[in-house]
Amino acid sequence: MLNRRNLLKGAAVSATAVSTVALAALPEPVLQSSPDTQPPLLPPNGRPYNPVVTLNGWTLPWRMNQGVKEFHLVAEPVVRELAPGMKAHLWGYNGQSPGPTIEVVEGDRLRIFVTNKLPEHTSVHWHGQRLPNGMDGVSGLTQPSIQPGKTFVYEFTARRPGTFMYHPHADEMTQMAMGMMGFWVTHPKSRHPLIDAVDRDFCFLLSAYDVEPGAATPRISTMTDFNLWTWNSRVFPGIDSLHVRLGDKVRLRVGNLTMTNHPIHLHGHEFMVTGTDGGPVPRSARWPEVTTDVAVGQMRQLDFVADEPGDWALHCHKSHHTMNAMGHGLPTMIGVDHSGLAQKISKLVPDYMVMGERGMADMGEMSMPLPDNTLPMMTGQGPFGGVEMGGMFSVLKVRKEQKPGDYSDPGWYRHPKGEVAYEWSGALPEASRGGAKSQSRQSMPQQNPPASSTELKVRKPGGHDHH
Repeated sequence: MLNRRNLLKGAAVSATAVSTVALAALPEPVLQSSPDTQPPLLPPNGRPYNPVVTLNGWTLPWRMNQGVKEFHLVAEPVVRELAPGMKAHLWGYNGQSPGPTIEVVEGDRLRIFVTNKLPEHTSVHWHGQRLPNGMDGVSGLTQPSIQPGKTFVYEFTARRPGTFMYHPHADEMTQMAMGMMGFWVTHPKSRHPLIDAVDRDFCFLLSAYDVEPGAATPRISTMTDFNLWTWNSRVFPGIDSLHVRLGDKVRLRVGNLTMTNHPIHLHGHEFMVTGTDGGPVPRSARWPEVTTDVAVGQMRQLDFVADEPGDWALHCHKSHHTMNAMGHGLPTMIGVDHSGLAQKISKLVPDYMVMGERGMADMGEMSMPLPDNTLPMMTGQGPFGGVEMGGMFSVLKVRKEQKPGDYSDPGWYRHPKGEVAYEWSGALPEASRGGAKSQSRQSMPQQNPPASSTELKVRKPGGHDHH
C-alpha cells in the first residue's frame, strides 16, 4: 500500500551534486510494499501521456516545483515477496525491488533526490539518458559516492523519448545482484513518426538471484549458476498476467539486468521490435518476430496487435529459466528402473521418493515437504491441470469483453466448442521404421571408425509402481 513518510525533511543535500538549488524542503518519499501490479498513474499535472503499467510494480509520483518535476528515490534494504510462500532480503528503492518506474515527457526539466539508506555508499546511473556528464551517476568518475544517510540531487532535461532504466554505478556486483534497479519511460511530447500510440503499455525488468533453498539472501558472488530467474523480482506463479482487450495495440517494454541473455517468446501473435534504449527503430529495419533476444544491459520495446483471443504464454525460451530454485545438480534419471531399490530404501526411509524417472514433471507432483522459504521447482495450476513452470513465465489474456482501460483479471479463457486439443479414441496404425536396408550418409568418411558400437536399449514405461 502506498504511504508517505516525512522522515527525510532536513536531510543534507550535497553541494557537490548540483549547483545552487533553492528549495524549501525535500519532496516526501512515496513507498510501496504490495507486490501486486498497481493501476497506471495518470498524469495529475504537466503534459498528458498514456501511462505504462509496471508488471508487479508501480509508477513513482512527483511534485511540480516552479516548472520542474521533482522525484524522491530512497535506496534501502527491502523484503520482496518473490511469489506467495517465498520472500527474499534484497536492496531496492522506496520499499521494493525493483524500484518504482519513473515516467516523464520529452522536454521535462527533472530534479531527482536520491537518499541513501543502505549500509554502504551508492549512486544512480540513468541508463541510456543524454545528460550532462556530472549527472551520469558513476561513482568516482562523474560524482562523489552518496554516503549512507546522505541525499544527492540529480538535475537534467529528458531530451529524447524511449525506454530506459536506472541502477547503481557503485559496488555493482553487490548492489545490482541484490536487486537495485528500476524502469524509466520518457514519453514523446507530441505525435512521433516512429513511436505509435498504443492502448496498453507494459514494462518489466529481468533480474536473477542465487538464493539457496531455505535461505533468504542472494549470494552476490554467483556468476553463472543462478536459480531464480525473475521479472520485476517475481517468479511464476507470482508474476501477474497481462490483461488486454481483443484488438488492442499492445507494447511490452523489457530490460535485462541479469548475467545472461533472454529470448523472450510470445505465443499466438507476432510482434515488431520498435525501440531499444538507443531510441526508436526505423520502420525499414523492423521485421515480424515471435521471439527476440534481450542481451545483458539492453532494453527492447515490442509492439503487436492482440487479435487472437485466449490465454497465451509469454516467457523466456531458455528452458531452465522457467524453473524455480530446486533444479540444480540433479542427475538425469529418465529410463532408470528404481522399483527394486526404492522398495528397499522405503523400508528405512518411509518418505523416500524417486524423482525424475519419468521426466522432471515428477517434481511438480511430489508432496514431500520443502525447506522453509522455498518454492517448488515446477508449479502453477491452469484450467486443465498443472502448468509445470517457474521463473520467467506469465500469461497474456486477450478478451473481447475486456473494457478499454480495464486491467482486472478476466479469469480463464472459455474456448469455443471444438477448439481444444482432445484425446484420440480410435485405432492407431502400426509404425513404419527403417530396417537393415537403410543407409547412413555422412558428409565425408570418418577417420579410424570404432570397430563396433555399444548397443543401447530403449526402456518404455511399464506398469510397475513408481515410489
